[in-house]
Amino acid sequence: EITLDPTCGAFITMNPGYLGRSELPEGLKALFRPMTVMVPDLILICENMLMAEGFVTAKALASKFFCLYSLLKALLSAQLHYDWGLRAIKSVLVVAGSFKRAEPDLSEDALLMRALRDFNIPKIVREDEVVFHGLLHDLFPGIDPPRKQDEAFESYVVKACERLGNHPDDTFCLKVVQL
Repeated sequence: EITLDPTCGAFITMNPGYLGRSELPEGLKALFRPMTVMVPDLILICENMLMAEGFVTAKALASKFFCLYSLLKALLSAQLHYDWGLRAIKSVLVVAGSFKRAEPDLSEDALLMRALRDFNIPKIVREDEVVFHGLLHDLFPGIDPPRKQDEAFESYVVKACERLGNHPDDTFCLKVVQL
């Protein structure tokens, strides 16, 4: 006999259809009560995370961010590695926050645009690059901040190419750095 503590509960969170997840067996599913939750308000989440990272114009930037990710989800080709959900949003906002702390004098639009561009470019397939850049420049017109560079790391990539007898092509070295 097992005694149960009435103040404890067991919950299973399911995200059906999510990449890499499997369905719960029917026998186990029958032991739990199903519950439906609402879709999160991503604009509000973006706004709060931007404020937490120190952005003053968080409301306007959150709208731009959500607009971009909604359009990317709708317009880009269907790739298994594309993720425009909450996990990706959080990752980009953490990067934007680190950019803000590193360069507090740069405009907030430029910081978010750089984070969105630098974080997403490595995963965008070639045929989607034109659409991605077009949307980004439509939402952030006239803003094109330079890429954040780690010159020491990039020099190691070039040296490694040369040591292996390969030509350190700029595009190849950029892809290595982006990985």
